[in-house]
Amino acid sequence: MRAILAIDQGTTNSKAVLVSETGEVLAKGSAAVGISYPQPGWVEQDPRRIFASVCEAIAACLTKVSDVTVEAVAVSNQRESVTVWDAETGEALGPVLSWQCRRTAPDCERLIAEGHLNRVQALTGLPLDPMFPGSKFRWLLDRVPAGRRVHLGTIDSWLIHCLTGGRRHVCDASNAARSQLFDLNDQVWSEELGQIFGVDITLLPEVLDSSADFGTTQGLPGIADGTPIRSAIGDSHAALFGHGAFKPGDGKVTFGTGSSVMTTLPRFIAPQNGITTTVAWRIAGVPTFAFEGNILVSAASLPWMAGILGLPDVAALVDLAATAEPGGPGFVPAFVGLGAPYWSSDARALFAQINFSTTRAQMARSVTDSIACQVHDVIAAMRAQSGGQLGALYVDGGPSQNRFLMQCVSNLIEHAVIQCQAPEASALGAAYLAGLSLGLWKDLDVIEALPRSTEVIRPEEIDRIGLLNTWNDALARSTSRPTPVKCE
Repeated sequence: MRAILAIDQGTTNSKAVLVSETGEVLAKGSAAVGISYPQPGWVEQDPRRIFASVCEAIAACLTKVSDVTVEAVAVSNQRESVTVWDAETGEALGPVLSWQCRRTAPDCERLIAEGHLNRVQALTGLPLDPMFPGSKFRWLLDRVPAGRRVHLGTIDSWLIHCLTGGRRHVCDASNAARSQLFDLNDQVWSEELGQIFGVDITLLPEVLDSSADFGTTQGLPGIADGTPIRSAIGDSHAALFGHGAFKPGDGKVTFGTGSSVMTTLPRFIAPQNGITTTVAWRIAGVPTFAFEGNILVSAASLPWMAGILGLPDVAALVDLAATAEPGGPGFVPAFVGLGAPYWSSDARALFAQINFSTTRAQMARSVTDSIACQVHDVIAAMRAQSGGQLGALYVDGGPSQNRFLMQCVSNLIEHAVIQCQAPEASALGAAYLAGLSLGLWKDLDVIEALPRSTEVIRPEEIDRIGLLNTWNDALARSTSRPTPVKCE
C-alpha cells in the first residue's frame, strides 16, 4: 500500500502518522519532546531533542504496519518557535525559543516606543509581541560564538535540515509568514524588516510553497534514503487545510497548550481588532490568506488546576466542572501574558469574584470556561472585521474530543462547531499537501470530498451575558497595573 508519512512536530509531543492514498490513517506514533523554563516568562526546548523525538515517533509508527511503501514525507510543525545552527557543521548553537517565550518583551516594547508598530503590522500582519520570532532571532544571534557562519530557522526548516542530512535550508510560506520578517504582500524576506529587528535576512531559509520539493531524506531511520519531502506547513495552517476549510469564512479552532483560531479569507485583508492576518498556505505560487487569533494558554491550564484541586487527571477536573452551579468566579489563564485579541505581556493569571460560597466545582468550571471565553473574544474580533460572516467551524486537538468543553464553546459563540473524530488534523493537512504535490489528489475539490468522521455540536441556551460579564471583570483585573505598595 502506498502511504505518506506525516510528521506533526508540536510543543509537547512529536507525532508520526501514516496516511493512505484514500486519506485513511493507517498508523501513528508519538514521543514526548520536553520543555524548560529557565526564568519566569522564558520557555525553551532543545533542538536536538526535537529531532530525536521525531525519529522516535516515526519508529513507533512504522512498527504498527507492514507492506507499506512510504511515497513521501510531509512536515507539520509548531510555529513561531525558532533556533540557530552552524551552517557548515549543522551543530545546534542555541536553544529553540518557544512561541510561548516572553524573554524579548523589552525588545518589543523598545521597538514600539521607536514607532515601528504600524509599519511591522502593515508588512507582516502581526503585532509587535514577543510571541513572534523577529526579536527572538536577534536574541539568538547575539549569543552565537564569534566567527561562526549560521543558519536561522523556524522548526520546519530545522527539521528539513535534519531530515535531509543537512543538505537543505528551506521553509514554507506559512511558517515564513509567522516569522515577522516576511513581507506578506511581496511574499519575500524583507530587508526593511531585517533592519528593524537587526537580523541579516541572508541567514534565513529559502521560502517555498507549502506543497513543493523540499529535498529528500538522508539517514532517517526506517525511511529509505531519497524519499521525497513534498510538503511543509505550520501546524495550525495544516489543520485548516486538513479540514477542507477552503471556502471564505470557513474556520477551525485547534485546542492544545494554547489555541489557534483561523478563518479563511477571500483575499489579503489588513488585520485589526487584535487579530492577525497570515498566509494559510501557498500552492503554485498563489497564497491563500487567513485571519488568526493566537491564544497563548488554553488547555494547558487544565492539568494545572487538576493538580491544585488534588484531582487525578484532567478528565476528573472536567467532570467536576460540569456539576457546577452558575454564578462562580472568573479565571484568566494569563500565565505568560495574553495573546489575541488583547496582546498584553503584563497580564497575570488570576481568579476574580471568589467568596466563602465558592465551591471546588465552580473553581474548576471557571477554568474550563476560560477556554471558551478566549475563543469567543477572538471570534467576536473576526466577525467585527469580516462583517459577521462565519462558515463551517471545525475543532481539533486533544481537548476537542471532550463534548462538554466543545459544548461550552458552541454555547458562548452561538455557532455550531464540527467535532472531528480523528484528531490528527494537522498531520492530515500536511499529508494532503504532499499528496497534491505527488499527484495522488488532483485538486482541492478532491481533498475536500475525502471522507471525514465528524459530529456537529449546536449551541444551547445559557446565560451568556452573565458569563461574559464575569469574564470581562476578571480580564480587566488581569490586565490592569496597579501601583504596588512599597514596604519600608
